[in-house]
Amino acid sequence: MPPDRSGISANIVRPDCSSDSSSPAPGDDWKKSLKIPTKDNRQQTEDVTKTKGLEFENFALKRDLLMGIFEAGFEKPSPIQEEAIPVALTGRDILARAKNGTGKTAAFVIPALERINPKVNKIQCLILVPTRELAMQTSQVCKTLGKHLGVNVMVTTGGTGLRDDILRLAEPVHVVVGTPGRILDLAGKNVADLSECPMFIMDEADKLLSAEFTPTIEQLLRFHPKDRQVMLFSATFPLSVKDFSDRNMSSPYEINLMDELTLRGITQYYAFVEEKQKVHCLNTLFSKLQINQSIIFCNSTNRVELLAKKITELGYSCFYSHARMQQQARNRVFHDFRNGVCRNLVCSDLLTRGIDIQAVNVVINFDFPKNAETYLHRIGRSGRYGHLGLAINLINWEDRFNLYNIERDLGTEIQAIPASIDKSLYVYDNPESIPRPVSNFPKAASQQQGQALLPQQPQSQQGNWQTQGQHNGNYNRGRGRSRGGYRGRGGGSGGGGRGRGPAQLQD
Repeated sequence: MPPDRSGISANIVRPDCSSDSSSPAPGDDWKKSLKIPTKDNRQQTEDVTKTKGLEFENFALKRDLLMGIFEAGFEKPSPIQEEAIPVALTGRDILARAKNGTGKTAAFVIPALERINPKVNKIQCLILVPTRELAMQTSQVCKTLGKHLGVNVMVTTGGTGLRDDILRLAEPVHVVVGTPGRILDLAGKNVADLSECPMFIMDEADKLLSAEFTPTIEQLLRFHPKDRQVMLFSATFPLSVKDFSDRNMSSPYEINLMDELTLRGITQYYAFVEEKQKVHCLNTLFSKLQINQSIIFCNSTNRVELLAKKITELGYSCFYSHARMQQQARNRVFHDFRNGVCRNLVCSDLLTRGIDIQAVNVVINFDFPKNAETYLHRIGRSGRYGHLGLAINLINWEDRFNLYNIERDLGTEIQAIPASIDKSLYVYDNPESIPRPVSNFPKAASQQQGQALLPQQPQSQQGNWQTQGQHNGNYNRGRGRSRGGYRGRGGGSGGGGRGRGPAQLQD
C-alpha cells in the first residue's frame, strides 16, 4: 500500500517569504536586473487567463528559481499552475487533468525545481514522458527555469547510445527526463540510482499508462522509496489512470480543469475532399491562409514522406518527422522547426502529445484521426497557452462516421469551412507582419488577377473555399437522420449519413 499522506493540507500557499533568505524581500528591486523577454500581447483565452490572481512570488519560491521563471517570459501562473504548484510543494500526490497548452509542464517543473537540493548529488526527480521529442522539450524547460539553481538535468531516451547515458550518470544528476524503457534499462543495471528519488512525475499519463507502458512504469516505481511523491498530468484520464492511482498513489489531490474537453481559442473546420484531390486542396489552403507555422498530420509514416515531398515540389518549405527516422534526424527537425527555420512540418502522431511550439497557428489533418483522443491532441498543437489557432480537417466519404463520433465524444460541432476565414480567428496584431508561405513557382494568370484559388465544380462557377450543395448537399439546407442512426446533414448526399457541403476539390 502507498503511504498515507492525506493529512497534508492541499490548499497551502506559502505567503511568508521573509523567513527564507533566498526568497525575494518586499520592496526588493531584484527584478530590474533580469533579462525579461518582450511581453507577448497576443489575445489569450480564459482557460489560461481566468486565475485567482496569484503571483509566482506568493509560492515563496527561491529567488534563483523566480529569476529563471521571469527570464523565461512567465508573468503570472496559469490556472493549472495556481492549483498544482502549492500542493506539489507540500509533497502530496497529485492527479491533474488540464487542457493541452495551458502550462502543465511548468506546473510540475517549478515545484520539482524548488524542492531539489543541488548540494545533494542524487537523482531527486524522475520525469517520464511517452516520446523522445517531448523528453527533449521537457528537459529544456527544466534547464531554462532552473538555470540559476545549479541543478543538473539529464535527458535519456531510446534510440541513442546507452554508453553515453552511463557516462553522464557518473556525474552529478538531479533531474532525469526520459522515456520509460530507457530509464528502466539504466535502473536495472544499477546505473541510475532511484532509491532516494522522492519525486516521480508522469506527463501525458494516459499514454504512459496504456497497456504498452504500464508494466514498465510499475517496475520503475519499485526502484523509488515508498514515501515518494507521485504526480500525474494529462488532458485525458481513461480508466487505466484511475486503476494505477488506486494501486500506487496515496489520497491524491485531484485537479480537474477540463470543464470543456475541446480547446478554447481553436477554430475547427472540415472540408469534404476526394482522396485524390487532397494535395491540391492543401496547396490552396497554403495560398489562402496566413500561416505563421503549420503542422500537417498523416496517419502513416509512408504518407508523411510522400506528402512532404509533394509540398516541397509545390514550392513550399517543409520538414517531416516520424517514428521510423533516426533519433538524431528527428532531433534536428524538431530543433530547426521550433527555431523557425521552416514554415511547415508534416508528421505522424509522434508529435501529437505535449509538443509546445507557440508559433504554430494552423494544424491540418490531411488524414482524419480515428478517435477523439488523437484528434484532441493533434489540434492542440495550435492555440498554445490560450492563444488563437485554426484546425482544418480534410475528410473523405470513409471519414464521415469518425467525424460524427469525434463530435459526439467531445461535445462539439466541427463546422463546414466557410467561403473565407476571418483572420482574427488565428492571426494576431498586424496580420501583414507575419510572412506568408512563399512558393517558388510563378503564379497562374488567374491567381495574379485575384481570382479564387480553390478549384470549382463545375469549373465555370465563381470560386471560394467550397462549392456548397451542387454535389454533396448544402450544409445549411437541413438536418436529418438516416435509417442507420447516423445523423445526416444536408439534402443531396444520398445513402444516409452526413451530406456535407464543402467542395469535391479537383484539379
